[in-house]
Amino acid sequence: MSSLSLAVRDSNTMLRRNLLHAWRYPSGTLNLLLTPIMMLLLFVYIFGDVMSAGIGGGGADRSDYIAYIVPGLLLMTVGSTVIGAAVSVCVDMTQGLTARFRTMASHRGSLLVGHVVGGVLQCVMSVVLVGAVGVAMGFRSTDATALEWITAFGLITLFALALTWIAVGMGAASPNPEAAGNMAMPLILLPLISSAFIPADTMPAWFQPIAEYQPFTPAIETLRGLLLGTEIGNNGWIAIAWCVGLIALGYRWSTAQFNRDPK
Repeated sequence: MSSLSLAVRDSNTMLRRNLLHAWRYPSGTLNLLLTPIMMLLLFVYIFGDVMSAGIGGGGADRSDYIAYIVPGLLLMTVGSTVIGAAVSVCVDMTQGLTARFRTMASHRGSLLVGHVVGGVLQCVMSVVLVGAVGVAMGFRSTDATALEWITAFGLITLFALALTWIAVGMGAASPNPEAAGNMAMPLILLPLISSAFIPADTMPAWFQPIAEYQPFTPAIETLRGLLLGTEIGNNGWIAIAWCVGLIALGYRWSTAQFNRDPK
């Protein structure tokens, strides 16, 4: 069997293992999903009128704020879901499973590939669920064309791939699963200080660079432009550059940690 065939076969096996684990123990994924869903319910039904009046500069209109907030919450869902990948990788690294796989005739990188692909699939499914909740609450994207919907889906998938690689690196570098979950917490906190809930230009001047120069804001603004027809500007290219850079960083970090001697 060729090296490529071996890599594909073993990666597929590891992917099935991760998906079966997520299916049999769904509580971890469901707990991570609660954060964006609760944020969506809180900001729309409790703060929706006030926030929409502040953003629009006119009368309160909760439907306008639903349209504004849902793209940000979709990417926040990605940030919260990938924490599960960090914890799962750390469990494999610290409880002897990685050392066990190294003694078997399996492709060395298949374990990481299985975690990454499984993490991306879980992110996509979580985004679909949160998006369905948003639609049930009144979110509509009537102006988006089929090409824009496909591009939006591609952006979400690319963003999920980037954050999953970073989460895998965090999990591989952590001494225990609790530390892995704590290390990955910024992936939930960063959307809170982005343009997910309010425009960056309405923030204090000293805080605006923090909101603007991070991966979530350009990705959120690009997703808003694709789904709602707002101005995208340079945000699309910036979002892609962030994703490519994070994928490269996460891949190098993950493989370096994975190749070190297991504890």
